[in-house]
Amino acid sequence: MSVPDARLPRVSESPASGPPPQIPPTRQPTAQVQAERPAQVRAQRPAPRPTTTLRQRLAELRGPSVAPHPLDARALAALAANPGCKRRALLDGAGVDKGVLATALGSPAPFGQSQFAFMRGNAFEAKVKADGGAELLRLLYERLGGSSPAPGPDAATPDLSAAGPEGRAARTALALREATAAGGWALLDHPMLALEVAGSPAYLEPDAVVVHPDGRWTVVEIKSFPMIDASADAAKVGAAARQAAVYVLALERVAAVTEGAEVGHQVLLVCPKDFSNLPTASVVDVRKQRAVTRRQLTRLTRIEDIADALPEGTTFDPACSPQELESAVSSVTAAYAPECLAACELAFHCRARSRAEGAVETLGRSVRGELGGLTTVAGVLAAAAGKEGDPADPTVAALRRAAALRAEALESAAALRAEVGESAAAVRGQAPAEAGVACR
Repeated sequence: MSVPDARLPRVSESPASGPPPQIPPTRQPTAQVQAERPAQVRAQRPAPRPTTTLRQRLAELRGPSVAPHPLDARALAALAANPGCKRRALLDGAGVDKGVLATALGSPAPFGQSQFAFMRGNAFEAKVKADGGAELLRLLYERLGGSSPAPGPDAATPDLSAAGPEGRAARTALALREATAAGGWALLDHPMLALEVAGSPAYLEPDAVVVHPDGRWTVVEIKSFPMIDASADAAKVGAAARQAAVYVLALERVAAVTEGAEVGHQVLLVCPKDFSNLPTASVVDVRKQRAVTRRQLTRLTRIEDIADALPEGTTFDPACSPQELESAVSSVTAAYAPECLAACELAFHCRARSRAEGAVETLGRSVRGELGGLTTVAGVLAAAAGKEGDPADPTVAALRRAAALRAEALESAAALRAEVGESAAAVRGQAPAEAGVACR
């Protein structure tokens, strides 16, 4: 039989094969080769679009009838502050309202800003931005003006009003392009920026963005905590820097499609000076925070790996019973630290579980780092008492030395208290005798 007369079986005729793969005609293999391929190779298909698959999976975790809870800059900054917490990464990526979840679990977080602090912050921001932002531009020019001419009263303040967050984000992008092309100073008051998070847009609203004549864009953060003697609370400054880094990342997306634009890695932090209501400013470099936030956002796009490790049927739908929600939350690993209490709605729930397990993380990250391989409080106490642990381990040796010093100090204190008690008793016994002699 000649080769042209040969009839090879079609792939579709083989019961163990699927539809033929789409292969360019120039390199189309024969049906014989396709039929002889291993089943596992033929079963391979191009991976579906990760965005679509991820959205579907996250919707299942959130609950089919629950709308996604939008992320803001504070939430994204908190993610960067604790990048090792898979629980928060999954819940935020799925759009789960952690406040509602914490309430359903019986551990509501008493978050919220007081009305007085809210009004004070708004009043200070209005003072900084008064007269077209003249004071704000002056502070920025003093710290980050460079060789550009000083901003005058003609600095542009474009109108950013539009319908909905998507419309405002588009209007902001247009205003940034126009201000950059104009080559002058421009102040954008509360612009709207968009940043893709786990396949969905998150809309962010910084206090202000300033466009320099040279095309540089600077993020401005206005906070109501004081800056005393040119320094402020380190924890609050760190939180503001992480929040500003999120805005920088969102601005970089717009700058990438804007000719001549560049986003500065230095942001301007404006706070009340000393104990007054007068504004002062400081420059904060956010390159480190920006890198951490970028890595965390990249990790959020891979939370499908975390979701795939969950038990079948896991959901965080608030309509579920507290027992079901407890089981669902416990199926995701958390990385609790005391700093979570100021940034995460589930922190009180995680703290209670961490304490129940006796985890040393409840004592703080620094203590956890010092304890090495000892992961529980019971294990630490046993090692200090000499019941467990390798004496050659430096951590165990240090704990036993500290326990010996503590025991010695307590023994000395007890002996001192006993001596003082005896002296006091002797004085009390001598006093009546002296009183009787005086009477005689």
